[in-house]
Amino acid sequence: MIAYGLAIVLNLFIIFIGVRFLLQPHAAAAGYGVPVEPSRADAYLTVKGVRDLTYGLVGLALLAFAGAQAEAWFMLVVAIAPLGDTLIVLRHHGSRATAFGVHFATAVIVLISAALLFTSH
Repeated sequence: MIAYGLAIVLNLFIIFIGVRFLLQPHAAAAGYGVPVEPSRADAYLTVKGVRDLTYGLVGLALLAFAGAQAEAWFMLVVAIAPLGDTLIVLRHHGSRATAFGVHFATAVIVLISAALLFTSH
């Protein structure tokens, strides 16, 4: 089913992003749209990595153990993160292309995933 497949892909993708922030924080920050220089900010990049890794794992657990309805609510709520990321990139004078082409587009896809899951009874 498309709804489950998209949800799995989105959760695996956010796990990948989380792991990348943990293993290659500066490259990941540049890809995020707000590059940073090595400094004490590394702790915040690690926080982002843990956050994203956790979101992906929670999403997979919900899909596997609680079903499509729970995953749909999760996706609906978790769409706040990429919407917030859009604003963060714009506020810190990052690339508008990254803000909208990556973060805002991700939020839209997550919301589409939620809608598909809500209708997949």
